Amino acid sequence: MSGLINYASCGVLWLGLAVKAPDLARHRSDPYLRAICAVLGLGGFCFLLGAPPTIGAINRLSGVPNLAAPLTYASITAYSAASQVLVVYWRGGEHVHRVARRWIVAYTLVLVGIAATFALGETPVERRTDLDTYYATTPFVAEMIVLYLVGHLCAVSVTTVSALRWAREVAGRLRAGLVVLGVGSLCAGGYSVTKLAAVVARWCGRDWSALGTNVSPAAAGVGALLTSAGILVPLAGPRLTEWRRSRLAYARLEPLERELDDLLTHRCLRLPRPRWATPTTRLIWRQTSIHNALSYLDASFDRSLYERTHEAVLEATGDTERAEAAAWAAVIAAAVREPGEPLPGEADRLTVRVPGPAALVRVADALATPTPATATRVTTPTTTP
Repeated sequence: MSGLINYASCGVLWLGLAVKAPDLARHRSDPYLRAICAVLGLGGFCFLLGAPPTIGAINRLSGVPNLAAPLTYASITAYSAASQVLVVYWRGGEHVHRVARRWIVAYTLVLVGIAATFALGETPVERRTDLDTYYATTPFVAEMIVLYLVGHLCAVSVTTVSALRWAREVAGRLRAGLVVLGVGSLCAGGYSVTKLAAVVARWCGRDWSALGTNVSPAAAGVGALLTSAGILVPLAGPRLTEWRRSRLAYARLEPLERELDDLLTHRCLRLPRPRWATPTTRLIWRQTSIHNALSYLDASFDRSLYERTHEAVLEATGDTERAEAAAWAAVIAAAVREPGEPLPGEADRLTVRVPGPAALVRVADALATPTPATATRVTTPTTTP
């Protein structure tokens, strides 16, 4: 179980990074996307380096006792800087680039301080889980520990206040994401607070190392989960909305595809069904198959039937779009009965453009629920006395 929380938290953050990596590849110059990916990537790197098995491997391979400590502290500091830069770019403003550079410079100085104090101090005994409290009174090493903890606490505090304050000014998914991000940053602050409390207790001659070894990793793990969710909620919202609309359109097109099923099957007009595809991809597949069938039937669409149906439904409902959908549903159903049989005269053929994606859904609805006007005035044959 050693390091399980660290590796699980790392996996959560890097999963979020994997979601955003394609967007970054397409828009490499976008500072906002770079900041998001930096937060997710560096956050995962912090947990990876902080896992006891990883610490032991770094120390053993390098031959330097506790070298993993400044590397972990440096990654935490870089993560803190990335978090501040993300909030700055997310909020925007007139001097956004200048403010972001100031945060980067400030935390670069912290990184330099961590490296210098570790080089000046001595840590001969390897400590994988309690280095903070074990060396809390060691010259220079104590300063290194306080430096990274204060830097981290400052970053999460500013992030928490900024996110929750901004959440009161917006609504929707952005507000939900900011609230989750603020709560996640608050939980992450528990990491540095408990670590600092254990260090101060060590200065006072007491042993509170359990805070640093048990409580702080849990707080950091929960904070990482919530922070990742807070960042991704506003970004994933539009995509989830698109997928929901695609699923709905895909389901609504089912009656139209069913009407064309025999033609699609016998004439091999249906494309291979995609596997493990997104709802949007499945929708495009169904739309393309339907368009293939409609192109095959193009010469068999009856113009007079279209006009009669359109006139009847328009008179009954007063809805132009519904009338067009019902007219198309009528000519498609009629053409399917004798597919590939062109009408005898060019003037009898329908020259109206084949419906687009949005109109296809209305045509499918018309096939599923025909209007009374269509049933009584179009499809019912008339008799002559």
